[in-house]
Amino acid sequence: MRDVSSALHALGRWAYRARILVVLVWVGILAVLFTIAGLVGTGTNNTYAFPGTESQDALDALARTFPQFSGTSAQLIAVAPDGGDVTDDDFESAVEDAITAIEAIPQVSGVSSPYDGGSSADIASDASAVLVTIQLSVGAVDVLPSTSDALQSEGATLQGDLPDGSQVAVGGSLYSQVNPGIGLSELTSILIALVVLIVTFGSLVAAGMPITTALVGVGASVAVVLTATRWLTITSTAPLLAVMLGLAVGVDYSLFIVSRHQDQVKRGMPPAESAPRAVATAGSAVMFAATTVIIALLGLSVARIPFLTVTGLSAALAVATAALVALTLTPALLSFAGWHVVPKRYRPGHEAPAQETKESEAPEDHDAEQTGTGEADAEAQPTATGEADAAADARPGGFFGYWVRGAIRWPPVTVVLITAVLALAAMPAVNLRLALPDSGSLPEGAPGRVTYDLIAEHFGAGANGPLILTGSVIQSTDPVDLVDDIAAEVADVQGVAAVPLATPNETGDTAVIQVIPDGAPDSEQTEQLVHRLRAMHDAFLEDYAVDLSVTGYTALGVDISERLGGALLPFGLLVVGLSLVLLAMVFRSIVVPITAALGYVLSIGAAFGLTSLVFVDGVLAGPLNVESVGSVTSFMPIIVMGVLFGLAMDYEVFLVSRMREDYLKHGEPRPAIERGFHASARVVTAAGIIMFTVFSGFILNGEASMQPIAFGLATGVAIDAFIVRMTLTPAVLAWFGRHAWWFPAGLDRVLPRFDVEGEGLAREDELADWPEPGDAFAIVGEGVAVRHEPRLVDLDVRVPAGEALVVAGATPEERRAVLLAFTGRRPIVDGRLKCVGLVLPVRARSVRARSAVVEVGPSPDPIAAVVDAAAAGPELLAVDGVDLLADAAARDELLEVLTGAARGAERRTGHPLTVLVSCERASTADAVLPHGIGRTVLEPAASARPARQAATTGTTT
Repeated sequence: MRDVSSALHALGRWAYRARILVVLVWVGILAVLFTIAGLVGTGTNNTYAFPGTESQDALDALARTFPQFSGTSAQLIAVAPDGGDVTDDDFESAVEDAITAIEAIPQVSGVSSPYDGGSSADIASDASAVLVTIQLSVGAVDVLPSTSDALQSEGATLQGDLPDGSQVAVGGSLYSQVNPGIGLSELTSILIALVVLIVTFGSLVAAGMPITTALVGVGASVAVVLTATRWLTITSTAPLLAVMLGLAVGVDYSLFIVSRHQDQVKRGMPPAESAPRAVATAGSAVMFAATTVIIALLGLSVARIPFLTVTGLSAALAVATAALVALTLTPALLSFAGWHVVPKRYRPGHEAPAQETKESEAPEDHDAEQTGTGEADAEAQPTATGEADAAADARPGGFFGYWVRGAIRWPPVTVVLITAVLALAAMPAVNLRLALPDSGSLPEGAPGRVTYDLIAEHFGAGANGPLILTGSVIQSTDPVDLVDDIAAEVADVQGVAAVPLATPNETGDTAVIQVIPDGAPDSEQTEQLVHRLRAMHDAFLEDYAVDLSVTGYTALGVDISERLGGALLPFGLLVVGLSLVLLAMVFRSIVVPITAALGYVLSIGAAFGLTSLVFVDGVLAGPLNVESVGSVTSFMPIIVMGVLFGLAMDYEVFLVSRMREDYLKHGEPRPAIERGFHASARVVTAAGIIMFTVFSGFILNGEASMQPIAFGLATGVAIDAFIVRMTLTPAVLAWFGRHAWWFPAGLDRVLPRFDVEGEGLAREDELADWPEPGDAFAIVGEGVAVRHEPRLVDLDVRVPAGEALVVAGATPEERRAVLLAFTGRRPIVDGRLKCVGLVLPVRARSVRARSAVVEVGPSPDPIAAVVDAAAAGPELLAVDGVDLLADAAARDELLEVLTGAARGAERRTGHPLTVLVSCERASTADAVLPHGIGRTVLEPAASARPARQAATTGTTT
């Protein structure tokens, strides 16, 4: 991961210099993507399919055997005026005329008249309303706008033909979903985010950059999602979630980079140097944060629900695009801004007041070498007593200084209090009910919502969500009587209000029984009825030899809610386990990842609890513009869990990395918490406020499927950022003190490392001109200590390029360890070391690529192995154990091979070959090293001082 910082630095430098090209490329990408989306995209499709569920399998079978049920449907309800009767001749005649007109509308395959038969369940019990069911021949996505408009038009015509005071509405499944758009509340949230950025940066130019990059990223990702509607079934939730996430993370990712750049420029660093460094440092954290969010969103596929998987992919695309735009377009915009990214007092020719300069530098004063990853408490000591004392005296002040000191003043009290409050907030989550969105959650006044409310008023809440029982009756000689017998038994089941339809199909092989529940479609009563009917499956099979399935949109909602509810635990374990591993890699600590994971659990629990209070119990539903209460969208919990996980890890990394950095520099737990908090709290606060603002904008929008998701994310972000990360985490770290940074040596060896703050780049910059500018050393080291070799410490070496290094003395294992360390294959844990001009262990991967190692002992043909290694053109060629070549002829052959490789190296590869050999006695090397080249002998001295095995820079990448 340390090479990532270098790659990001190069990317930032290129984007800064090629600013016009970068802007033109992104403008061109947007133009092409929007053009393709307009030409290819077919629009979103709010059709939910859940393969593998009983209801979906039954619906699929019904579509084949009972084509009348394969298309979508609509409903027309006509309500008589007060005191009127829908069975009056004039009323009935007007309704029948409307039915005749509706039958002539294209794509309408059938219309049921409530007046057919002696008694009809489609006439209200008090004769106050009639219900007309309209069956269409195609699915909802294929219904032409003209068909939908024609149905509404016939409803309006009927309204005019009925007596004054009558009411007509056309709704049903066809009108149960609306395509949400971007409204005033979302635009207002963007303006609020801009104000927050202006306050944070103190510069309108700097504040506009995160907004610009976020909009570009959102535009690109949404265009791709809309294009994909040509081939995939994508619900309207997917692009809306992409917009919401893209705006939130897009602003934050660019904010982190611009903030780091602005701090560096304030300290006098030229913008051309600062922008690439900001991309390399803050950009590394952006990549880490984006990766965690993307992994969590891709993890939505564990539910095995196609539309949810596609939704997760769409959101992951938005996050990935936001990160890419932040890493490329942001440095280009910074190039255009130049020194205008900071207020005038920080620009050349304007000297900032001394106090301001001191304050601006304080948060960034953490560029020390970091050399602790295991027993950090044992070795994270001040580099000098005076330095530590000065650091201890430099306690941060201001708002954030008081905040963190208040949080860690009595750590046990803070931890217990926050845990208790969040646990209390999470308690209502046990009442969280899941359901698919239906017409009852539409905004008031929408045709589907008006129809839904009128049906519930006059026919009962269950009439809006009928269940369908279907099964094969092909074995029956009298399918009509058989279906009637089953319907009669179903009508007596507790929770059944009516059985208005029971019939076999035209071929007499499939039965359909429509059941009207007593409760609303999303009620617990209806859910219990679904289970009760399914529990009767074996009885129906035994008594009637009919394999009945319970299906319909309502049953489908029950199935999907149960599947998603069952997926929450494995998904939660996945993200919590992932957080433990990722944070252990980053912070080399046990306390930090456990605290982060448990804090995430508290945040998500509190978010679910508050969501339940609003959307199930109705608390503050009015002010928040919540149209319907009682349940939340089935996929809300798993989406909120995935997104909040990534954001929580984001805040954890930005806050705790500075605390750890300061601790490793000064070795003082509490002051490190204070200074680290002060260094990052301003940016994290701005990021949290922006996230909260953007998500809140989608609450007031009133779109039913997105409201609970947006509310859960808004409350979750606020709780996680300001309560868990900025208050609970410092308190826990202060409570554990030095033990917070303990890490088992075994895990330290096994787990790879992430450089999320560009520490490696800082180390490279520190040693850029060491030992002197333009030096010609192939290997130069000072005070080097090799990992897991307690006697290999304080190694000083300088080997000019093209010469030889002889490692002698010590043990064979120690000599091999030195060669492996100098070729990037064994980490160093102390000191300074550069090989072929690259800093180790920061650039270990690159050093390995430019070097080769041959071990004489285990090799069956060491001479051939050296020939092969030399042929690859390395800059460093190490041969371990040359004294194992007891045969003089073999030594002469090795001498010939090394001499030829050294002579032709610069001609073939453009750089000289530096040879490293190890042997017990230095004189042994004379027989194998080319004549005439200089040689340096390194004999590691035994030392009682143990090597520092817990260095953060001691890693092989």
